[in-house]
Amino acid sequence: MASPRRDMNSLPAVVIHADWSVSPGKRWQATAIRQDAGYRLLPPEPVGDPVTWLVRLRELADGGIFLGVDFPIGLPVAYARRIGMSHFLDLLPQLGQGEWADFYRPAEAPADITLHRPFYPARPGNTRQRHLLDGLGAAHMDELRRRCDRGHATRRPAAPLFWTMGAQQVGKAAISGWRDVFGPALGNGMDVAIWPFAGPLDALLARDGLVVAESYPAEFYGHLAISFPRAAGGKRRQNARAANAKSLLTWAAANPVVLGEALETALRNGFGAAADGEDRFDAVVGLFGMLNILFSHRQAGEPDDRAARRVEGWILGLADGRSADASSLSRQPPETD
Repeated sequence: MASPRRDMNSLPAVVIHADWSVSPGKRWQATAIRQDAGYRLLPPEPVGDPVTWLVRLRELADGGIFLGVDFPIGLPVAYARRIGMSHFLDLLPQLGQGEWADFYRPAEAPADITLHRPFYPARPGNTRQRHLLDGLGAAHMDELRRRCDRGHATRRPAAPLFWTMGAQQVGKAAISGWRDVFGPALGNGMDVAIWPFAGPLDALLARDGLVVAESYPAEFYGHLAISFPRAAGGKRRQNARAANAKSLLTWAAANPVVLGEALETALRNGFGAAADGEDRFDAVVGLFGMLNILFSHRQAGEPDDRAARRVEGWILGLADGRSADASSLSRQPPETD
């Protein structure tokens, strides 16, 4: 069910989605600038220095900015209980300092894993998720996933937050995003509101500041009729990305957006054959997905439980209740490197 339609004049002046990679050279952002009765979409561009990123974004417009980032924002509630945390935004500026000085430094060995140093491993070599479970006092990996990270009918479970090895890991991206971007911003008193911790999305967007949401391109694939059939290969294949251009251009034609020639060409071309093509593709898909919610075609997915709003966070566009509950999750064997 769609949300009540928002007035175009009340929408943010700028909408940005950043596809966040472990490698700084693979971090791309796609931007939409509000004009007349719609948005002008720009081709993706590098994020640049994460330390100055939010300051540079604030210079883009006098009005509100809605920023989506492709990395976790929040902590699993089971872990939060063990450290006595009741609100993630209160803890975030403290991480990397004082008693939390080692928080962002992945553990070198199983014996180094503690509640104050939860990311593991620092490098490959005889590492197992069992080490992480034992070090953090968890019975199974689901305790190290947030509720929004659990799988549902159209998306498999995300990797556990603190695991930092393998193609699906999200730990290193979280480290970079928290340490270099949002921790310092909150610690320095920057006017930034992170959904859903700071309140409901519509209320945050009405304040004309910088509003941040965790956005996951793979969650938007289903919203935008994007698919990667096994025979065509995954999104790393240029031809597989190009095969989704029709769906994305159809969406654009049906909505108040203007695509420049460069962006339309990139979509039709699958963003080229370079290794960063998949990152640029996901940056644009994330932007389309965010606009799809702003245009009221999909709900933001406001979480209905206190833990998600204060501790774990939520993925934009994930309908509350769609994620699997703990009893329905398959107990996959712990991974090794």
